[in-house]
Amino acid sequence: MSKQIIISISREYGSGGHEIAEKIARDLGLNLYDRNILEEIAREKNADVETLEKVDEKAGNRLFSRTVRGYSNSMEQNLAEMQFEFLQKKADKGESFVVVGRCSETMLKEREELVSIFVLADREAKIDHVMKKYNLSREEAIAKNDRHDRTRKQYHNRHSEIKWGDSRNYDICINSSRLGLERTAEYLEMYIKERM
Repeated sequence: MSKQIIISISREYGSGGHEIAEKIARDLGLNLYDRNILEEIAREKNADVETLEKVDEKAGNRLFSRTVRGYSNSMEQNLAEMQFEFLQKKADKGESFVVVGRCSETMLKEREELVSIFVLADREAKIDHVMKKYNLSREEAIAKNDRHDRTRKQYHNRHSEIKWGDSRNYDICINSSRLGLERTAEYLEMYIKERM
C-alpha cells in the first residue's frame, strides 16, 4: 500500500463493528489493533497482560484518581495513555492499520490519513447478535449489551471532548442492521479506497 491509511472503528456493542474491522483489515492487508495492543504493551513494560485486561477501556474513578506532574495513580488512566502512545508511534512510523476503539478517532484526529467510522445497529439486531455469539438468553444479552455500551461511553467521554457516537466526531456513522456485516464492510471498503 503506497499511501498511509489509518482506519478507526468505534462501535456500539453487538453492532458487529469488530467483525467489520476484521474483514476490512483482512481485505486490505492491514494490521488490526484491538485488545492485542495489551499483549505488546505487557511485553514492552514487562507487565502481566491479565492485569491490563481488567482495566482496559475502563474510565476509572475520578474521585480516587490523582495526577501529579503528569503521573497518575489510576491504572485505567495509565493504560489508556500507553495505548494512545502505542497508536501514535505506529502512525508516526508510517504504518497503515485498522484500530478498534481506544478513542483512536480522537487521539489521531489531526492526521489527514485517518478514516474514522462509527458502527451502530438497531437495538433488536444487537440483542440478537449478542444472544447468538455468546449463547445467552435475551435478558442476559440485554444486560451484557447495556453494560458494555455504558462502559465504552464512559471511557470515551473521559478521554474525548466530543461525546461517544456523536456524528461530528466521525467521517461515517453506519447502521450495520441495514446491509448486514459483510456488505457493510464492503461498502466501507469502497469509501476507504476512495480516500486512499
